[in-house]
Amino acid sequence: MSLLLLLLSCLLLALLVWAIAVFNRLVRLRNQVRTAWADIDVQLIRRHDLVPSLVSAVQAYAGHERAVLEAVTELRAQALATQGRPQLAQVEQALEQAIGRLFALKEAYPDLKASENFAQLQRDLVGVEEHLQYARRFYNGAVRDHNDAVQRFPDLLVARATGFGAEEFFEAGDAQRAAVRVELP
Repeated sequence: MSLLLLLLSCLLLALLVWAIAVFNRLVRLRNQVRTAWADIDVQLIRRHDLVPSLVSAVQAYAGHERAVLEAVTELRAQALATQGRPQLAQVEQALEQAIGRLFALKEAYPDLKASENFAQLQRDLVGVEEHLQYARRFYNGAVRDHNDAVQRFPDLLVARATGFGAEEFFEAGDAQRAAVRVELP
């Protein structure tokens, strides 16, 4: 009887150790997803901080391009107000396309193209976009690892019991996957 009780106690202890190890791994993966999202957020804030300066620089040379300038300004405001990750991904993709149209204006305005301020803003935004692409890839990798962990048996038993669920990927909508069309006057 005591041998059976000892074996049962060892089995219960092993099960508890396994559950704790799985829980700790899930916490680490969830924190990695949150950290990756924070990295994206930092880059988005950098982009949002540069947009008003870019709009001002373009206004000085191409003030009658009102539609493009208003679109960039409106999308920036939407991005700052958006909370959900899928919605933010869509707004940010639209903002990225609008900024691309804003950069295309330099071909129609030689003075704008020659402006050192505009050139520096363009370099800064290109750098932010590169960092954003890296941060998005890292985030999506962290989400993949997290989702694999919460969906894999038997780990999903611990995940469900402790409230861990799948995370959403940062992805563009169908409209944002289309190539950007730039039409200059």
